[in-house]
Amino acid sequence: MTTNTNEHVTPSAGGARTDHNLWPGTTYVDALGARRWLRALGFLEGILVTGDDETHVVHSEMLWPEGGRVMVSSADRPDQTLSVPPGAGSCYVVTDDPDAVLARATEMGAEVVRPMEEADYGSRGFSVRDAEGNRWSFGTYAG
Repeated sequence: MTTNTNEHVTPSAGGARTDHNLWPGTTYVDALGARRWLRALGFLEGILVTGDDETHVVHSEMLWPEGGRVMVSSADRPDQTLSVPPGAGSCYVVTDDPDAVLARATEMGAEVVRPMEEADYGSRGFSVRDAEGNRWSFGTYAG
């Protein structure tokens, strides 16, 4: 039996599916601390699966209220299939209000690695580095 997986999908520019999205993954020595930091930036708490000691994050998700999510896990989890070294992650997050996100980030002492700027392709955005070196970019460009 053949199933047409696109029959209920609204195509976007270029015919890409809009019923799926990307979930970048970041790895941390202190994954619970990273989740607190992301929450302070504006992410919402998603699923959290910890190990027996409740400090080891096997899998977790943080949801961006404007759409999308990111997976956050501990660097020392047993399954390293989806892990990157701590500090090697980079994510771009679309937001309608990058100024508010930047204000929250700087209030928390985040290192700004690219100040707020207007891009020639119509985006307004900035980049910060979290406590473990991962880079987070926020901007209005949604493709």
